[in-house]
Amino acid sequence: MNVEKELGWEIGVDIGGTFTDIVLRSSSEVLSTKVLTSSETPVLPVIAGIKKLAGDIGIPLKGINRVVHGTTLATNAIIEKKGAKTAFITTEGFRDVIEMRTESRFDQYDLNIQMPPPLITRDKRFTISERLSATGAKLINLNKAEVNKLISILEKEKFESIAIGFLHAHVNPIHELMTKKLIRKALPTIPISISSEVSPEIREYERFTTTCVNAYIQPVISPYLGVLEKQLRLIGIGCPIFLMLSNGGLSDVETGKKFPVRMVESGPAGGAILAGKISKECKLDKVVSFDMGGTTAKVCLLDDGKPDTAREFEVARQYRFKRGSGIPIRIPVIEMVEIGAGGGSVCKIDEYGRILVGPESAGSDPGPACYGKGGFEATITDANVILNRINPQIFAGGKLELSSIDAKNSFELALARPLNEPINICAAGAVEMVDENMANAAREHAMERGKSLLDRTLIAFGGSAPLHAVRLAQKLGIKKIIIPANAGVGSAVGFLDAPITYETTRSFYQRLSLINKKQVSAVLAKLEFEAKKVVERVSSSGSALCYFSAYMRFVGQRHEIKIRFPSSELTSSSVQKIRENFLEAYRSQYSQTMPNVDMEVVGWSVTAFLKQPPIKIRNNKVKSKGVRPQNTRNALDFITGKNIEHKVYSRKNISIGSKIIGPAIIEEDQTTTLIPKNFAAQINGYGYLVIEEHIT
Repeated sequence: MNVEKELGWEIGVDIGGTFTDIVLRSSSEVLSTKVLTSSETPVLPVIAGIKKLAGDIGIPLKGINRVVHGTTLATNAIIEKKGAKTAFITTEGFRDVIEMRTESRFDQYDLNIQMPPPLITRDKRFTISERLSATGAKLINLNKAEVNKLISILEKEKFESIAIGFLHAHVNPIHELMTKKLIRKALPTIPISISSEVSPEIREYERFTTTCVNAYIQPVISPYLGVLEKQLRLIGIGCPIFLMLSNGGLSDVETGKKFPVRMVESGPAGGAILAGKISKECKLDKVVSFDMGGTTAKVCLLDDGKPDTAREFEVARQYRFKRGSGIPIRIPVIEMVEIGAGGGSVCKIDEYGRILVGPESAGSDPGPACYGKGGFEATITDANVILNRINPQIFAGGKLELSSIDAKNSFELALARPLNEPINICAAGAVEMVDENMANAAREHAMERGKSLLDRTLIAFGGSAPLHAVRLAQKLGIKKIIIPANAGVGSAVGFLDAPITYETTRSFYQRLSLINKKQVSAVLAKLEFEAKKVVERVSSSGSALCYFSAYMRFVGQRHEIKIRFPSSELTSSSVQKIRENFLEAYRSQYSQTMPNVDMEVVGWSVTAFLKQPPIKIRNNKVKSKGVRPQNTRNALDFITGKNIEHKVYSRKNISIGSKIIGPAIIEEDQTTTLIPKNFAAQINGYGYLVIEEHIT
């Protein structure tokens, strides 16, 4: 498929913890809907939502040209421990690596620290006699008799998936491949993940955990993708199906089935892609994206339209904000902070009488109390209903009418009685607390990267984000907020603008002063072939381009910086370019370099991609014009701390150039935007809502 040609109608699907967002887009029109996610049968809401959207305007499903899909199902399976019964096979003597971790404490002063339990318990971990050196040379041959004996145990115990991680397999995969071949012959239906394919990099703890995660979720995600593909074909959609990966690129279903770990952060990645597109359109150098849905909130920093990226992140953190308290996954990923703060986040009182919000969520079933589906826990959505910030009659496009009575009852029981305070005060306290939680997470995320938030623009999307965006920006010292069109389904929109891309990475240690250009060129050529193979299979255009990266540090350091260089064929000039790029990147991040210290490369990566058409820049200078509200409503204004009259507008009735002065509420099918007193909003040339201070 040539992505530069007119795509016609295309579909973006984002399955979240509470809602499934579906977008139907052509070159001139965008339609969207939200349906409650089904944890048991997640495909059903997807199919129902697509049929409803297409049916509303009479689009034949066989006319859909592309489907792009991202999901939190992989993440949820890890967090909720609902993956497959998985065995982990490793080198003799290394059975407990994934439990011993790096032997470091993520909180030095917590005497009661609880280390996160390993995903695969000790009774499901097995060892085999074999050993390779750090250079890949055989020290102890693989004991095939032990492998055959283990096969009978795997069969008897009815394991559903197998992870294999041997020491130094990232340098030489021969023993992993031999073990996989023996097990595959005896147990052909059981999926097998090997570390040399999933994450061929140094640091066995991270490599092993990534492989274990891939094996743990593969029997969950692979059948789901198969069912999704089958159901889409049954309703007449015969177009290519693309999957959003955690690095912000698209791949195919085959990749998702083999490496589902690459989809763990697929949903949030779509939001970062959307924010990058908006920043380029609006010529914004520095941006912070804010994505708040029903279950989580995500914050990502972008410079020059590009999000921060990383090669490792954590999932299922035991302690909020505590790096090191989760399971490390070593894959290419868009770097962001994600916390349990969404519309469904549960509000409660701790033993000291403080209001706590999240990370637990009421989810979609039964959901917040105001959903009227049997839920009784107080949530942020309930708080916003109590404070009149949400119109119960039009929530989720009117598909789900909210109950103000149930919302008040939940806060009466959970907060008002224990605190002996009015319900409205408790609801306001809960909203203020979740806003502060998100602000703290954003501050810490920026500080860890040596960046400031003050000179950035906040781009907010997700079902809950526009309600909280201005208050969050105020806490962070940010002066400008942008709420894009279709903000309530922002990640699903972002999926449709994501490039087809795939990154391959491999550890291969080299001192820069002693670099073997021939060997490195051979490694890069192999990585280039692997990356291009995936992209060209997905795109069928046969025209993949590549860029090359190295993970570098000064000798003696532990952490690396990723830098780019121009070609896979290393020459003296390209090595010099690698040196210069590293020094520039290091100086930018740490303000100074280390003179007279050699540099080293611990890993290499190649990213294959398809060239995208340039973003069309429109004239954003629009003439200001007034617009009439459709009614008014008393709601809490956090500037004054009082319930005051807000003018209420329907976003579909607001045209380009329209200016709205707060306090005001702008309603649309998938979300609601709150503009407090002393702020004003105007629709720019792209139809985006731009909010800034307006003090009269």
